[in-house]
Amino acid sequence: MLRYLAAAVALVGFSLPAAAFELSFAWGATPACDSGRPTEVASPEFRLANVPPGTRTIVFEMTDLNAPDFHHGGGTVPYAGNDLIPAGAFRYLGPCPPAGPHRYAWTATARDRGTTFGRTLGEASATRSFPN
Repeated sequence: MLRYLAAAVALVGFSLPAAAFELSFAWGATPACDSGRPTEVASPEFRLANVPPGTRTIVFEMTDLNAPDFHHGGGTVPYAGNDLIPAGAFRYLGPCPPAGPHRYAWTATARDRGTTFGRTLGEASATRSFPN
């Protein structure tokens, strides 16, 4: 019986699941704004963990969870194995909630090539309020 179990494991293969792609960020020097009219600002600092193997670019997009129809944009950065994407890596329309804090979600999409033709390898997201 043990021999059959060993053969089954060998045929199917045994591997542990990969750790999930993770993203975190801090607003850092993001300028204060409460007019409801966002301006273009430098991106915050992002920290990554467990980036999928084969990643060549990471596409960042920000969504205002209180106003999801407003397009804040984001940017694409080349990925060379660093787990820190420094502040100012790209520009986007910054957070600028008109009445009290809003919750914003950043999504990072790992791709094997550029944004248009690259295959998605993984996705991670992180959410924070602004202002904190």
